[in-house]
Amino acid sequence: MAEKSTPAAAASIIDATLRVVTDRGLDRVTVREVAAEASVAIGTVQHWFRTKDDLIVAAFTAVVTGIRERVDAVELGDDVRGDLIGALTQLLPLDDRRRDEARVQLAFAARAAVSPTLANLQREVLGEVRASLTQAFVRAGVTDRRRCTDAAAAVLALVDGLAMHAVSSGERPRDVDQLRMVTLVVDGLLAG
Repeated sequence: MAEKSTPAAAASIIDATLRVVTDRGLDRVTVREVAAEASVAIGTVQHWFRTKDDLIVAAFTAVVTGIRERVDAVELGDDVRGDLIGALTQLLPLDDRRRDEARVQLAFAARAAVSPTLANLQREVLGEVRASLTQAFVRAGVTDRRRCTDAAAAVLALVDGLAMHAVSSGERPRDVDQLRMVTLVVDGLLAG
């Protein structure tokens, strides 16, 4: 058991929260449930996270951080189209880790619809992602700034929609099909 006041304890609690969300759903995230999952006392969870929303925000932030790290690790070269597609594939549920992340993101988005605090965080994260994608379209040579912004919003909506369908329908699209759809849309936006 990690010490109550160490960062390792907080990380363990966040990991436990993610497991609860992905295995049992957001409704099951409670201080008691997370404490049991993390094998720590309820007081340890409360030491780091006072409310259920604090736990949810920490879990969502951990997921976003992991995704950003993977996207940032995509090596940028002369093939801007390939770089853009490579970055977008990091947002698709192509493996167990990314499917779990998509489950957390979907649960967070649903809760953000009724929580102003979580909605603000969701808006901030989406804005940052759209800004990065807009810059990728600028780098790809799309000269109309509005078109770059619209293209960024379109591809983000596509990967979010693919992820949502993959984790909520019980039918997992084949990876090759998801990649083909992303490539089709990116190519269309770059050509137009």
